[in-house]
Amino acid sequence: MPSRHESRVERQIREAQERGEFDNLPGAGRPLPGHGGTYDENWWIRDWVRRENLTDIGPTSLKIRKEAEELPERLARESSEPAVRALVTALNERIVLARRGLVDGPPVVLATFDVERVVAAWRERRARHPGTA
Repeated sequence: MPSRHESRVERQIREAQERGEFDNLPGAGRPLPGHGGTYDENWWIRDWVRRENLTDIGPTSLKIRKEAEELPERLARESSEPAVRALVTALNERIVLARRGLVDGPPVVLATFDVERVVAAWRERRARHPGTA
C-alpha cells in the first residue's frame, strides 16, 4: 500500500502530540457539555449570550414579558409617584401593542397593570420601608 503524504498541518499536529502538548488539557476525559441531550441547533448562540452576559437582546414581546416580571424591583427603585405612574403607563402601552401583535416575537398574553393599584402598593411599601429608593 503506498504511503500517504502527510500535510504540513498533519505533521504539526503529530509532532505536538509526540511532545505531549495535548496531554492533560482542561476537560480531558469528561463528556462534552450538552452531550447526550437533545440537539439544539442554536446551542452556539445560547452559549454566546450566556458567556457574554447579553441581556438586552431578543424579540420585543419577550422583553415586555421580562419587564413585566421585573416591575416590582424596578418600582422599588423609584422615588416619586409621578415616576411610578409614568413607568406603569408606558409598560401598559407596550403590553397593549404586544397583545395586538404589533411587535416582533411570540404572542404576549399579559394583563395590563392597574395603575392606581400599583401606585397604592408602591406607597404602602415606602411607608413600611422608609428611606428606600
